[in-house]
Amino acid sequence: MPDPGPSPLQSSPPATASRSGAHGHVTGPETGVRPALPGPPSLRAIRATPVDGPGGDLIAQQAREAAATVPRPGSALERILRGPSGLGTASLHPGRRDEAPAAPETPADGTPVPGLYHHPVPQPDPARVAEISRRIKTWAVHEVQAYPPEWEDQFDGFSVGRYMVACHPDAPTVDHLMVATRLMVAENAVDDCYCEDHGGSPIGLGSRLLLAHTALDPLHTTDEYAPAWVESLQSDAPRRAYRSAMEYFLQQSTASQADRFRHDMARLHLGYLAEAAWAQTDQVPEVWEYLAMRQFNNFRPCPTITDTVGGYELPANLHARADMQRVIALAGNATTIVNDLYSYTKELNSPGRHLNLPVVIAEREGVSDRDAYLKAVEVHNDLMHDFEAEAAALAAACPVPSVLRFLRGVAVWVDGNHYWHQTNTYRYSLPDFW
Repeated sequence: MPDPGPSPLQSSPPATASRSGAHGHVTGPETGVRPALPGPPSLRAIRATPVDGPGGDLIAQQAREAAATVPRPGSALERILRGPSGLGTASLHPGRRDEAPAAPETPADGTPVPGLYHHPVPQPDPARVAEISRRIKTWAVHEVQAYPPEWEDQFDGFSVGRYMVACHPDAPTVDHLMVATRLMVAENAVDDCYCEDHGGSPIGLGSRLLLAHTALDPLHTTDEYAPAWVESLQSDAPRRAYRSAMEYFLQQSTASQADRFRHDMARLHLGYLAEAAWAQTDQVPEVWEYLAMRQFNNFRPCPTITDTVGGYELPANLHARADMQRVIALAGNATTIVNDLYSYTKELNSPGRHLNLPVVIAEREGVSDRDAYLKAVEVHNDLMHDFEAEAAALAAACPVPSVLRFLRGVAVWVDGNHYWHQTNTYRYSLPDFW
């Protein structure tokens, strides 16, 4: 698929935001977190040196060191968000403006976590939100029977239409947005029914996940046993949802993009299994072990399909670069800690013990619940600063239009993910720590 150019520019924070960087701000009282990490300088040497190959680790390290010493905040990241510039690039984004956009005209609902480094986004297009919400409910309820009628209020409260429109403002059509929306709902059906409170259990989870994964990554078996497998794909809501969502995804994606997505879903399922193992043995992992699990049990499958949803393709060799993989991993890790922070109160009020970063820090580092929560905010902010610095370094090292657009799409997804968590007051409320 051709690369139609970068996505619409998100937004920068209000000029009056406290402790602000060039493209982000930290709200609320001082919590010991550092301000926005400056982007790297011109990075001419890094741009001239290939990152692939034996010297890749050295170049990545040079990029990180450069990113930590720049006096001018955010300039390289801003260039990513604007997209390619210079002679011959105007056709890639005819509507681009070089100045930073104003803050959203309508304030978002909900209160952001105080001290959390994030970027405000424009309000999602209400017409698209309404259409996505209508279509996804029809698909979930009637086409795949993903949820029983008694879960309707929870499905509506999830606000998946607003979520996906905020995360993918560059989707060329509603059909492209529906690709991401179906996959999001299917992934949540698996989480709810296999892992969480709607019938989920750590016992036997591995078998259930393996069989569900065959709805994404088809079983190649003999003619004798294939019919039983095909029949099994209709046996429960998660498998029905996975199979249908994947069929729609394949209509929009290339073979390479589909293989990439299957790989990331295998990562997700591996993370589910690690968390389930700790639940079965009633074990609280070390903080670093928990973060390792969260690198797999996280949102990565969502931003990694940003090019499919945008109607273009990041070529496989560019997606596989070590520095691109680091950027994607950092984005997934940061957005998942956002979920830990916003769902903290909800999980405390749920049956059993739910592992999240504040709970693990409190247990393993022997600090109060409040101090553990604030430490988790710091971890998130460090991950976000590293993500932005690494993205800027990669953009300078590999200024290919599809790379720049993909980096931009991932950054927009990160912002949209925070927006949805902040504004979903049906699901989330903040602890009283301030």
